[in-house]
Amino acid sequence: MNSRMPWDITAVGADRGKAAPAARPRPGRHLLAVMLLTAAALDLTRCGLVLAAAHHPVPTAGLVAAGLAAAVLTVRTARGCQVGRHWACWAALLIGAASAPQAAASGFHGPYTIPDTATAVLGVLLAVAVLATAGAAGRPGQYTQNPCTIDRGATW
Repeated sequence: MNSRMPWDITAVGADRGKAAPAARPRPGRHLLAVMLLTAAALDLTRCGLVLAAAHHPVPTAGLVAAGLAAAVLTVRTARGCQVGRHWACWAALLIGAASAPQAAASGFHGPYTIPDTATAVLGVLLAVAVLATAGAAGRPGQYTQNPCTIDRGATW
């Protein structure tokens, strides 16, 4: 039985058997992926509602195509978050920031009230989650100086 976590496993290097430390995963990476997959599911739900309440075929086809494209982009971004791509965090931030205004554009009326409200709330939470985990990507010990001027010694 091994008590080490998967990210604690070290790789043995070719240089005289020295072990190289494995990279630590970003905290919250899986949470971001789950939130993005939920956003994709909400996009697909909205597509189904558009098809069910279709009045005109041309605008309906445009809305369904836009919803499917948004769902595909969101799933691709979720996959990028899971494997640790840097671009995926920026894309998740943009998706989260754009979700609330996009949901508000439909007006929260009719059959869209629940998916639009859920999309707006999820978008805000997604943007906050991306920003909350953004500082964890730096190297340890990179910033060693104290930036607070109050804590510095007086030199007068």
